[in-house]
Amino acid sequence: MPHDSVRRIFLTGAMLALALGWTPAAMAGAIPESKEPIKIALNEWTGQNVTAKLIGKIYENMGYTVEYVTAGAMPQFTAMAEGTLTLQPEVWTNLVGDAYPKALEAGTITELGLLGLNNYEGWAYPAYMEELCPGLPKLSALTACKDQIATPETFPNGRILAYPADWGTQSQKLIEDMQLPFTAVPAGSEGAEVAEIKAAFLNKQPLVLMFWRPHWIHAQYDLRFVEVDAPHGFPQARVVKAAWSGMDKKWPAAFKLLNSFQFDGADQSKLVFEIDQKGRNLDEVVAEWLKQHESAWKSWTEAAMR
Repeated sequence: MPHDSVRRIFLTGAMLALALGWTPAAMAGAIPESKEPIKIALNEWTGQNVTAKLIGKIYENMGYTVEYVTAGAMPQFTAMAEGTLTLQPEVWTNLVGDAYPKALEAGTITELGLLGLNNYEGWAYPAYMEELCPGLPKLSALTACKDQIATPETFPNGRILAYPADWGTQSQKLIEDMQLPFTAVPAGSEGAEVAEIKAAFLNKQPLVLMFWRPHWIHAQYDLRFVEVDAPHGFPQARVVKAAWSGMDKKWPAAFKLLNSFQFDGADQSKLVFEIDQKGRNLDEVVAEWLKQHESAWKSWTEAAMR
């Protein structure tokens, strides 16, 4: 009978598959495709940690094992190029030095498009400084007001609180390129920058620092950005997702998910505020976001697993 023939063919195929070590799940493209952990970079700022944990929890929901690896802004790209770090979901392309573009050119790192943050970076100052330095936000007004932001450490130059040293040297480069009467003093960390902002507003002190949005600080304090004319202005970063080039072969569904993953800057700021200002647990805040946005990320996982 035809049914018996079909049955014999099916059983023969199944026995062959088992003999070759193909389980039904493997034949269906089961997840995880590899039992090795997906290693996600954690940088020094809360916003990036939120982004990393969001995608990590989505991966765990899909069935993957995830590890989070603390990585410096520059060394992470060497680790990704070597495959010892799998992905970085929030790469600010103006903080990458030479390692990232070289890895892209060599094909050892793959870029997967924009994350979706409405980002901006530049020299920020408290709004009340516009009374102290008439003409702000123009750079010429800040230059004329350099004595107001000078410190014993920088005199006769004005002090610019720059990014931590391993985030890049944008402030120093702008000062040198435009021969401005300022000295860039690197902050120790994101937390150190935030502490200076709080202290400045508390005491109505002048302050100029390299800062960015999205960040929760803008919800609490009126920070404005200095206008620097092109072509000297700060290059605005593309905030992208990047992965080890072998990820698409080793974890194809996870790679597809990363390609679809989007995270809005306004949402990120709200989550960071809950963590940094209200003292809430990061994982708890991330879990809440995932519950509230389940339809969005579930559509990404369903598409990735097809």
